[in-house]
Amino acid sequence: MRQLKVALAGLGSRGKDTYAVTAKLFPEKMKIVAIADTDAAKVAEVAECYQVPQEYCFHSAEELLAQDKLADVMFITTQDRQHVGHAIPALKKGYDLLLEKPISPDLEECRALVKAAQECGRKVIVCHVLRYTPFYTKLKEILDAGRIGDVVTVMGIENVGYWHQAHSFVRGNWRNSDTTSPMILQKCCHDMDLLLWLTGKTAQSVSSFGSTYLFKPEMAPEGAALRCMDGCAAKAECPFDAEKIYLTNEKTGVERGNTGWPCNILTLHPTLESVREAIQNGPYGRCVYHCDNNVVDHQVVNICMTDGSTISFTMSGFTEQNSRFTKFMGTKGEILADLHENTIQVQKFGKEPEIIDVSKLSDDFSGHAGGDNRMVEEFLDMIREGREPEKSMTTLERSVESHYIALAAEKSRLEGGRIVEMEEIRQNTVI
Repeated sequence: MRQLKVALAGLGSRGKDTYAVTAKLFPEKMKIVAIADTDAAKVAEVAECYQVPQEYCFHSAEELLAQDKLADVMFITTQDRQHVGHAIPALKKGYDLLLEKPISPDLEECRALVKAAQECGRKVIVCHVLRYTPFYTKLKEILDAGRIGDVVTVMGIENVGYWHQAHSFVRGNWRNSDTTSPMILQKCCHDMDLLLWLTGKTAQSVSSFGSTYLFKPEMAPEGAALRCMDGCAAKAECPFDAEKIYLTNEKTGVERGNTGWPCNILTLHPTLESVREAIQNGPYGRCVYHCDNNVVDHQVVNICMTDGSTISFTMSGFTEQNSRFTKFMGTKGEILADLHENTIQVQKFGKEPEIIDVSKLSDDFSGHAGGDNRMVEEFLDMIREGREPEKSMTTLERSVESHYIALAAEKSRLEGGRIVEMEEIRQNTVI
């Protein structure tokens, strides 16, 4: 089978540090032959790492897309509101696509991309990486086997993690929905996709509540400075202090040996000196109470499915762990699925519980609990073999339904929790 040529548009955390790495894991399946990013240092580094000739290194995705077709497939890992603007020209050039989520925060753009992919006859897989994990693959198998009967109620929570909320959604790229996506779409379209796929159900209506509770000026503690290193009087007791997160934190701090994410978002090659300089002068050193953020830090979503079953979902930035927990309640039993512990407990009514240790089911739990590498490999295999996507794969047409739910939830939240009928979202051209 042939080795696929890959063009990579966007060299951020997902493009450079996650999907590009697949070329080293599966060199017989892919070779990076063209790259694009506005950061010249990243372009130079990736070009050297993957031996990309200078003439195939571009300063933007637009410059790359202006060329004749250079590869078999394109990985699009640019910013949220750029995805469709890059994807449609790529489809018209003849590329099949691996597209970072979310597709777009704009419903019309989502529909336009679906139409373009169909007209061009190209395949698009959206990066809902959690579907591909050993954890959720096993959970789907159990649910499909009917071990707990018909699923009637689902309760899910995404624990964003206090430092992740501060890093990505207060100080970082996804802090403001005017320039990126609403939190419930950007962070939780994973969850909406999983809940639909795992239950095999269709949403009928949605309601939602949420707000920016903490991260705003009126909630700043007394003596808080505009920047963490500017003599902040509240520093000692503030868990969101940038020095704590990026320098001293056991899990995330560069002083503790962490030179990957999130520190490599502040500086290309994290060292104590480069991270400290970034905190001193860059956006990640701002006080979390004095940023230009507007996305929520907590939100609840209630979904009524077409068969009368219900799903309740909570997203919260006020958690220690950065993980997911879901409880499925069925007519014959219940399931507790704890991604942090990597365990699935199946409790049939009146029986002894069965606890499945998912850590024993795979030897690769790197990158989103083992989903990143598997997703890219499945995409590559599908294109190389010239076959249609498996039912488990996150095609564009399947992914867009998760976006409909997330955007319905955001509409409901902004309108005080009004019940939004899904047909209003699926059929309406304006929200």
